[in-house]
Amino acid sequence: MSKLVIVESPAKAKTITKYLGRDFEVVASMGHVRDLSEKRLSVDIKNSFKPKYEILKDKEKQVENLTKRAEKSDYIFLATDPDREGEAISWHLSHILNLDCNEKNRVTFNEITKSGINFGMKNPRSIDKNLVNAQQARRILDRLVGYKLSPFLSSKIRKGLSAGRVQSVAVRIIVDREEQIRSFIPKEYWTIDAKLLSKNSSKIFDASFYGYENKKVEIKNKEQVDKIFEKIKNADFVIKKIKKGSRKRSPAPPFITSTLQQEASRKMSFNPRRTMKIAQELYEGVNVGDIGLVGLITYMRTDSLRISNEAILKAKEYIVKTWGEKYLPSKTKVFKSRANSQDGHEAIRPTMPDFPPEKVKDHLTPEQYKLYTLIWKRFISCQMADCIHSTTQVQIQTGDYVFKASGYFVKFNGFTVLYEESKDDEEEKKKELPVLSEGEKLKPKKVEKTQHFTEPPPRFTEASLIKALEEEGVGRPSTYAATISTVLAREYVLREDKKLKPTELGEVVTNLMKKKFSKVVNLKFTAQMEEDLDTIEKGKREWIQVLEDFYSEFEKDLKKAKEEMKDVKIYLKEDETDVVCELCGLKMVVKYGRFGKFIACPGYPNCKNAKKFVNKIGAQCPKCTGEIVLKKSKKGRIFYGCDKYPECDFVSWDKPSKEKCPKCSKTLFEKKGRNKVLYCITEGCSYSSSVKQA
Repeated sequence: MSKLVIVESPAKAKTITKYLGRDFEVVASMGHVRDLSEKRLSVDIKNSFKPKYEILKDKEKQVENLTKRAEKSDYIFLATDPDREGEAISWHLSHILNLDCNEKNRVTFNEITKSGINFGMKNPRSIDKNLVNAQQARRILDRLVGYKLSPFLSSKIRKGLSAGRVQSVAVRIIVDREEQIRSFIPKEYWTIDAKLLSKNSSKIFDASFYGYENKKVEIKNKEQVDKIFEKIKNADFVIKKIKKGSRKRSPAPPFITSTLQQEASRKMSFNPRRTMKIAQELYEGVNVGDIGLVGLITYMRTDSLRISNEAILKAKEYIVKTWGEKYLPSKTKVFKSRANSQDGHEAIRPTMPDFPPEKVKDHLTPEQYKLYTLIWKRFISCQMADCIHSTTQVQIQTGDYVFKASGYFVKFNGFTVLYEESKDDEEEKKKELPVLSEGEKLKPKKVEKTQHFTEPPPRFTEASLIKALEEEGVGRPSTYAATISTVLAREYVLREDKKLKPTELGEVVTNLMKKKFSKVVNLKFTAQMEEDLDTIEKGKREWIQVLEDFYSEFEKDLKKAKEEMKDVKIYLKEDETDVVCELCGLKMVVKYGRFGKFIACPGYPNCKNAKKFVNKIGAQCPKCTGEIVLKKSKKGRIFYGCDKYPECDFVSWDKPSKEKCPKCSKTLFEKKGRNKVLYCITEGCSYSSSVKQA
């Protein structure tokens, strides 16, 4: 019997072919083959939101090929990815190939290994219609918001704008944070720090002003700090109390989609889309020497912290073999998934825990090696013993006041011998106190008071935005990469020094949405929609009812907004330019056409003058008298070049600064790493200077 297995990607097909053997033909659908048309709404709202699917134009030949192969096959297995999206692709394929949706022809692979594929093939099932309906509901919800709201925004603000159910909320989170930063009023506070010396040690240690023994005192102004400082100026520093103890640090749980994206961003500066692309490659299969093609990690779209017993056992064996029994916890580490977790798959882990990164390094690209190392270390460490700190807390009396000092040292390194999770905030720095005793008089080497001001909340990074979206229950981890890419591409948000900052366009669109479509950009409402989709997946709610509940109110809001803003047009300051139209004298404005930005005379149609748009950044070309302009490569990467191109061929990936070189007076450029460096790009000039990051 000839058996056809349809997967999504050629790489996955190649790996699976190796394990299934000659009796099976494995082909790729190349992702979705059928979808809603991009040219029209394609949803019959009056007929219970019936979707009008059609074969994608760029997949017509692929569908023809799949149909021919299916006709020649005795049996067909649908083996697309094990999630809602994959289930929907299998459902679309079953319609195109005239397969029975109730037939047990659907197989899923949590890992692309021999055991994972054999398990999947031995446990076929029928297509899960609840999963399909949940995906259809999401797709139609997004289509209704996008195709109904986008034309309205375009007519009121700028041509070509788009709205999205999750992307609009993501932008709102960024805009709200920017408003908090703007409205933030710094508050003054002071600290008093002492550098103290024990008679038993030559090591100076730090202690900080606390207040009274049983009450912390906040120092709010100079008058207050001066009074305290005067009282302690000549007072003795005597150790009143020493408290010794220990604390445990437990390992982080294995990765789920969102935490993998966050950690890859923090540790390796990978954006979410890049992380998911590399993870997909590791899941689908890599050629590993004598082993051949094998998937190195389990399925990377998951929100579950569940781990198979077999994987835990292999991790424990590796830990004992490498570090010894003492690095195993007394009880197996079990991690609890979030309450709203779908729990469809295991956590992201290596398929072969006994395969450390060094074993496969020569067979991976540098990016694959970095991500595999991260996933492997995180998984192995999650089954290791806690790290134990010995802690010391010291209470020091000086006059009526108390200073406190604390320190710790690592008594047992545990899981930290292999891996430590990165944090968005600064962690406590490791410090060890000298040997001290109660009643001991300390010698103050230096006591100083310092003025501080509270700081506004920081702008989001991609990692912290993903964390916020997940905590709010907005979207699903598998959608975060696409969401962030979209808001950047649409220029609602820009990335500035790795931080996400809203543009004027992003703020104007968000504020309009808040006023007219408050539910669409309401975090709780959007999170509730995700819960509704989950109930559809579990078969507890009808998908059409969820659509009706949403659309009935959305339609009223849209109609009301159109009436209230009938003659309203919102203009953006960023669309104004200083370029004067040489034909009529008016200042030209930025316009948006099929091929991107251009500038045109606002006197149209009386004046039809138009020019190419150039984004000048106020820096002079170091090669000629031209100005440097911001440009984008075909892949969307920003670079800088001379506005006199092609006469001047100057280009740079590094951003020009507003500083001038002290040696040759040319524009200095910024090279960023751990520290920002200003350097002169001019040939023959070697000037460079490090700049402390704020």
